Amino acid sequence: MLTWINFTLVIFFAMMIEPPKKYLALGDSYTIGESVPEADRWPNQLVRALAAKGKRYEQPRIIATTGWRTDNLRDAMQAAQLKEEYDLVTLLIGVNNQYQGRSVQEYEGEFNDLLQWAVKLARGKKENVLVVSIPDYGFTPFGEQKQAEISKAIDAFNAVNRAITERAGVRYVHITDISREGLAKPDYVAADKLHPSGLMYEKWVERMATFF
Repeated sequence: MLTWINFTLVIFFAMMIEPPKKYLALGDSYTIGESVPEADRWPNQLVRALAAKGKRYEQPRIIATTGWRTDNLRDAMQAAQLKEEYDLVTLLIGVNNQYQGRSVQEYEGEFNDLLQWAVKLARGKKENVLVVSIPDYGFTPFGEQKQAEISKAIDAFNAVNRAITERAGVRYVHITDISREGLAKPDYVAADKLHPSGLMYEKWVERMATFF
């Protein structure tokens, strides 16, 4: 017969050996961490930040490639035959829709479909999903000559993804303002003069971690 103390110990050790949760990161060059070491990718940094808060996640499964638009991500997700088994799904997509001249209207429909799919993959729980705003590459050496034009377009795309996310009752983290420090803080930009550095990703993660 278990005593109260023994029962408590059983629960304690069960918690200690509970497997880490599953994390799926969906996106493009920002999620795959173009031009930074693997350890500096923001999904990897997020796992470490959550571990520091006592929340154990596996290393993320990342489905992301530099240059992907929403339709490219959709096709890759279909090919991956993903299961509805994730305890956390993050979604950051859209900069290449803007850069490649795709319309906001097209993005709206495709992003909405991706978000609904992300919720399904997150065991059907919207609280397991986190959408990240599109950063502004106008504040990099690569984009500074067209900064005003780029920023206006990024704001339009973010207005769409934020409205869809909030309407769905999913968490939304705005990091675009951090990306707009890239020209004032050169160490926030990677060596390619376009993508964020590990330090900028660290600042994103600090904000993301407040949602957990």
